[in-house]
Amino acid sequence: MRLKPTGYTPLMLMAQTCALLGFACYAVVLTTLQDEWHLSNLQSGLIASAFFFGYMLMVPLATALTDRVDAKKVYLIGGLSATCGLLGMGLFAFNFWSALFFMALNGAGLAGTYMPGLKILSDRIKTGELTRHIAFYTAFFGIGTGFSYLCSGWLLSAMGWRYVFSVIALGPFTAFLIVLLFIPKLDHEKWHGPIQIRLRDIFPVDKWRLVLQDKTASGFIFGYTTHSIELFASRSWIVAFFGLCALVSGEPFLLTATTLAGVINFFGVPSSILGNEIALKVGRQNWICFVMITSAIFGVTLALSTGQSWWVIIALAIGHTIFIMADSATLTAGLVMSAQENIKGAAMGLHSLMGFGGGLLGPAIFGLVLDLTGSRATQASWVWAYASVVIWGVLFVLYERRSGWANKALKRNP
Repeated sequence: MRLKPTGYTPLMLMAQTCALLGFACYAVVLTTLQDEWHLSNLQSGLIASAFFFGYMLMVPLATALTDRVDAKKVYLIGGLSATCGLLGMGLFAFNFWSALFFMALNGAGLAGTYMPGLKILSDRIKTGELTRHIAFYTAFFGIGTGFSYLCSGWLLSAMGWRYVFSVIALGPFTAFLIVLLFIPKLDHEKWHGPIQIRLRDIFPVDKWRLVLQDKTASGFIFGYTTHSIELFASRSWIVAFFGLCALVSGEPFLLTATTLAGVINFFGVPSSILGNEIALKVGRQNWICFVMITSAIFGVTLALSTGQSWWVIIALAIGHTIFIMADSATLTAGLVMSAQENIKGAAMGLHSLMGFGGGLLGPAIFGLVLDLTGSRATQASWVWAYASVVIWGVLFVLYERRSGWANKALKRNP
């Protein structure tokens, strides 16, 4: 039975949730591997960044392919790559360098599923408010990562860190099966014929230049980059931060650090969806600027909360998560809606490349600052580390407000 176009959204949400189950595996086992492999904070951060490095290497090719072939085919390759990366971490990783390779492979797999999954939807949904489907899709990133924290934490406590990666590998494989079995291929003339991918198709500099010349579209892309620096640094180090808070306060938390990280992550889902709705009323750019400033305040305040009661720390962590995610769907939907149709695939590729480039930098910057300011043992180190990743959003807001980004966009999209 052939589904209505809008019926593809629930399937892709399920697939994305499964594909993202491997996202937080390393964050959960970070301190375990740091002790077992005698890693510095910078090395620990670099392993987390390797995931995003793999993503960045693959996403230009993956998105270029979606302009040539049905994005379903790209998604299937991505699902298998992520599965292999997770299995490699669980079965074969034994030191810093091997972990870099398998985490990069895992990241490359996500590149083959995340934006191609969004392209699967945009190619099939041609009626109604597409931005709402995009908002749900991007918001479910939080569902997938939340379950990733929860499942990884349970597996770590019950079976050990190698089983975390090996068992979670079933997630992206399930996503592969969902898309293979339930998403029909497109019957359109552009999906037929030989595939000819050249270097300029993988790195479409000419198209990217056109995208960047559009000040509205480029604003969304650079905003997504600064958003990702803060978001992925926080997600990579939040479990370690909760561990320090429990140690300093001497007061037991209501839940384990990994379970807390997973539960708190779920708050980002309604935040992203509702944030998009608010942005439609008050203007995307105005909303983004407000959210980024508020998120930066929550991030530094959270770092200052070590030694406080557990409920204060959790409340601040929830607030930080809510405001980190409150502009996520808005940034992506704004880019998709503002990009010209003939370069939309290239624009989405650049958006994803720049955003996950921020994800590559964030965890490494965070870990480097921890090393430079006294390691993980002092509150001051965490304050400096959080400040080092939230400052980029503040600088983005100051620059864009000065350049009149919001006013130009309002005139273009009243």
